[in-house]
Amino acid sequence: MSDFNDLPAHVWPRNAARQEDGVVTVAGVPLAEIADEYGTPVMVIDEDDFRSRCRDMAAAYGGGHNVHYASKSMLTRTIARWVDEEGLSIDVASEFELGIALRADFPADRVTAHGNNKSDRFLQDCVEYGVGHVVVDHPAEIETLDMIARSREKIQRVMVRVKPGVEAHTNEMIATAHEDQKFGFSLAAGSAWEAARACIRAENLELVGLHCHIGSQIFDAEGFSLAAERVLELYARIHNELGVTLPELDLGGGYGIAYTADEQPLDVATVAHDLLTAVDKTAAELGIESPAVLVEPGRAISGPAGVTVYSVGAIKDTVIGDGPGDTRRYVSVDGGMSDNVRPALYGAAYDGRVVGRFLDGEATRTRIVGSHCESGDILINEIGLPDDVVAGDLFAMAGTGAYSYSMSSNYNAFPKIPVVVVRAGKVTPMLRRQTVEDFLALEA
Repeated sequence: MSDFNDLPAHVWPRNAARQEDGVVTVAGVPLAEIADEYGTPVMVIDEDDFRSRCRDMAAAYGGGHNVHYASKSMLTRTIARWVDEEGLSIDVASEFELGIALRADFPADRVTAHGNNKSDRFLQDCVEYGVGHVVVDHPAEIETLDMIARSREKIQRVMVRVKPGVEAHTNEMIATAHEDQKFGFSLAAGSAWEAARACIRAENLELVGLHCHIGSQIFDAEGFSLAAERVLELYARIHNELGVTLPELDLGGGYGIAYTADEQPLDVATVAHDLLTAVDKTAAELGIESPAVLVEPGRAISGPAGVTVYSVGAIKDTVIGDGPGDTRRYVSVDGGMSDNVRPALYGAAYDGRVVGRFLDGEATRTRIVGSHCESGDILINEIGLPDDVVAGDLFAMAGTGAYSYSMSSNYNAFPKIPVVVVRAGKVTPMLRRQTVEDFLALEA
């Protein structure tokens, strides 16, 4: 059998397996059966995989209260309930993300609110509902939030988002700690110090810590420790000059996962141990109390749990050069950039497999493309797909649980795809497929 039939265990959900007949199952459920019942494209989420990664994070960082699931990666009321049941906190980056979490009865005091341009309405909701942390991002926000809290006679806990000047080795669009980008206050320029002073002076704000996030999909763990060391220098200055001891340090998320067989995910336990050790060591050297370390994993929890299943349609061979064999096979599937824009946006790579049977043909230079009216509608740019793939085959991409559905669109009026949950041989719908009626209902 071709190696193409193997499922890389570090990429696919923990409960995925290929059976003796070639059919891939997740949590005991054949993906072909899900496709038959729900149609394609369809996203399948392995609930036990998701929950187990929540527990891994909680164990590594001393309890779920220190782990804030980054809901921007994937959020529904069901997911918010899973996060709550596993004892984790959650972070939100918009008014509606907060609304979804609250409508899932997620405890507001375990919510952290992010955003570089929060509306007054968003800030009002944070104060009204008693959100645990608001991460402030610019000077006017500090003043506005203090005024809102004062008008409601409440004290709002806040953190200051800091740019530590650490260069994350990742795509520029998802690197967030260097100076020339929109998030946070600069350590080097002194604006982080001024923001901390402003929060301490504010009558109705309580500064409880500093926040930094060096980027996403990071495989170099040293960046996290370096960021912590730089931010802790500001903790020491706040302690020494203002007499304030900050109890928390939020180091954000960004844990890289394996999207392809040749990648290796960051080991959560190892990174946590090294990071916590570095924080304790640096704090001791600076003569301050070591703050509790908070982290914000999103992709590392939701990403590997998700698989998107497509149906293969048009297949064509295209000449791309003058030499012999200078051809590329284009295999079209019935979804594309509307359900997963990451390949087009970031050049993101994925592992994809035919999941309804074994393939044993010759590996062929292939590009997996979607069905949208766009040349850049590419899901996998280069793959050695066996040449016996045919129209009607089921093709699945692993690692789609993060930033696929949450970044999806209705380009070409494609409907948002259904999402189902699998656990112990049972399938439960989470989100239904959109209909034409859903589109028309928005018209005024």
